[in-house]
This record gives sequence, structure tokens and C-alpha cells, in this order.
Amino acid sequence: MNATPLSAEVPGHGHGPSLESLLATKEIVVFCGSGGVGKTSMAAAAGLAAASRIGGKVLVVTVDPAKRLADALGIESIGNVERQVPAEAFVRAGLEPRGELYAAMLDTKQSWDALVLRHAPDEQTALRILDNRLYENLTARFVQSHDYVAMERLFEIHQTGTYDLIIVDTPPTRNALDFLDAPKRMAEFFGGRLLRWLTAPYRVGGRRGARILTAASRPFYQVADRLLGSQFLQDIAEFFLNFQSMYDGFVARSRSVEELLHDKRTTFAVVTTLEDAPLREGERFCDELTKRNFHLGALILNKTLPTELFGPAGARAATQMRHESVAIATDVHDGFESESVARVLVTIGMSFENFAVVARREAELRNELTHRPDVVVDVPTFAGEISDVSGLARIARYLMPS
Repeated sequence: MNATPLSAEVPGHGHGPSLESLLATKEIVVFCGSGGVGKTSMAAAAGLAAASRIGGKVLVVTVDPAKRLADALGIESIGNVERQVPAEAFVRAGLEPRGELYAAMLDTKQSWDALVLRHAPDEQTALRILDNRLYENLTARFVQSHDYVAMERLFEIHQTGTYDLIIVDTPPTRNALDFLDAPKRMAEFFGGRLLRWLTAPYRVGGRRGARILTAASRPFYQVADRLLGSQFLQDIAEFFLNFQSMYDGFVARSRSVEELLHDKRTTFAVVTTLEDAPLREGERFCDELTKRNFHLGALILNKTLPTELFGPAGARAATQMRHESVAIATDVHDGFESESVARVLVTIGMSFENFAVVARREAELRNELTHRPDVVVDVPTFAGEISDVSGLARIARYLMPS
């Protein structure tokens, strides 16, 4: 198969800022959106397009625990270690790569282990944390755990300078907001009142201090000791005392991550459809990004209907097809029954007119969008599910038309 340019399938598009020019000037692009809008496919297709058109080393990393990204890129296994998409996959999809494309999926456990080893004041403290029976529950089940370590991983990858462009596929919108807040909330948690209460006796006087304070008249410790037992309280306190030894590192890294997300090298792309609920979610997220002074670089409208559906030529053809179906059918030969052909023509005409109504409403919604970044991209509905590199290449030709 001969390699073809990304613009091969796409009809004429207007001039002005493009996703290609946006990605060419950024180092991190964070894709956000509610569930079911095709965000993972858009992120992977953007990575494919960037590697094909812009060049350099491009990494697509997913924070979403689903493994759709690996399946779509044709990579058998994907995890914390980045895997390169073979050049042959580009060629099979009709693309000629100018650069290299890599993919990774966040492994929460591995990332947390690396984080503890990096931030602990010494190796002995790190091992005490890693060996504590509470550690696995915290890192696997704590609400902000996955989001926080994702931010750490993003910062770590960017700091290596290995990649020219990092594309981040976040969880659905409400989780993506947690993704942005995770560093701040994690720092607040480890410096919060609850942990101060739990660890205060042990900070005062070790186990002896714990016995003195829990035997006193403090209701919190009296109730906790009866319900949980003094050994369990001690295990919790010792674990968090060790964990709090990393607090300064957490805070410093949180500030660095926050600065990186607000840096001019970072931008956000919101993916939505023009259906009512996803569109509201998309606009809400655009609003949040704007309020928080993040750079809203692009809005990607996925699964849209073509504007040709409500053009005058199409409307005339659909009307003629319905009203003159019998006359048209009589001109059809090859053994088809005229009545059957006429019914098909009427059905096609009515379907076209129904789709035209939806397409016109979509155009109205598009014009009513409150937040309109410089780059607004329409990606049409495709027949069948996007599940391989060839499917992503079709999307890429709309994300980066000529």
C-alpha cells in the first residue's frame, strides 16, 4: 500500500489555526471529556497524526484504566514502560511516519512504589512504608491515589526530555477534574486534621505518649481505641508518621506539577459530542479550565454529521427522490421491481431529510458554544468501531487536514 497524506479523505477545510500548529508548539496536550465521547480514540489519533505530520518522538499515555489504547494501537501489552508503535503499523494504515509514536498506560502500583523510593528521607523509611499492610490499600483504593500518581508520572516523563510531545488521555470529565486537583488535595490530606489527630500521640512520646494520651479524657481516642483497638491505631499512626516524612517532597512536587500544567508549553483539548449531556459536560469543563487559568487549546466535536446534509442541493435531491420515486423507479432495469425501488427511494429521501434536521440542530449548537478556543475540529461519525491503527488514521485525517 502506498503511503498517503493525512488530507487524503478530507474535503476542503477553512484556513486559520489548526490542531497541527497547536501540537507543533506544545510539549504536553491533555485530552479531557466525559465517558463515551471517543476521547481515547481522539488522543491516540492525535498522537498518530503528530508522529506522521510533525515528526519527533510522540508519547500517548492513558490515565484511564481501560486498555482500549493498546488495542487501538495494536500493541500487545502496555504498562508503565513506554512501548513503540511499529512503523509497519503506519504503513499498513496508509501513513508514512516522520517521527516515532510510543504508548504507555499508568500502572498505579509501580508508580507509587517509585514515588515512595524517590520521596522518602532514607531507604529504611521507604522500606517500612512499602512493607506496611496499609500501604497497598491506600495506593489501590484511596480516592485521589490514581489521579495523584498520574500527575507525578506525567511530570517525571516530561522531566526526562525524552519526548517532543506528550499526549495525555485522562479519565472521564468528573475524574479529570480530580486529576487537576489531585496534587493539592493529596498534600492537604497528609497535612490534614484527621492525620494530625491519629499521629499526635506518637509524635508526642512514641508508644508511651500514645498510652498517656489515649488513657486521658480525649473522646476521639477513647472511642477509636474501643472500636479499632490500640494495636490497629498504632499501626495506622506509625504508617502515616512514616508517610508524613515525605510531606515536603509531596508539596514541592505538587507545586512543580501545578506550574507545569499552567506552563505555556501545556494545553488542554476538550472532546465532546453535540448530544445534550456530553455537550453540557464539555462546556462545564471548558469553563473550569478557563476559571483556573489553564490554556484551552482545542475543542474537538466528535461524531458530527456533515454540513452537506442541510445544503440546498441535498434537500432538492431528497425531495425529488420522495415525490418522483415511481418515475425514477421505472427507469431502473436489471430485473428490479419498480414498486420495490420506489419504496427504497422514498425511504432514502425521508432518512436524508431526518438526518438533515439533526445536522441543522448540531450546527446551531456549535454556533451557540460559550467557549470557542482558536482550534475547533469536527470529526464525523464513522461506520463501525475504531479499533485499530487504520481506524485511527481515518480520524487523524480530520484532526489534521491539509
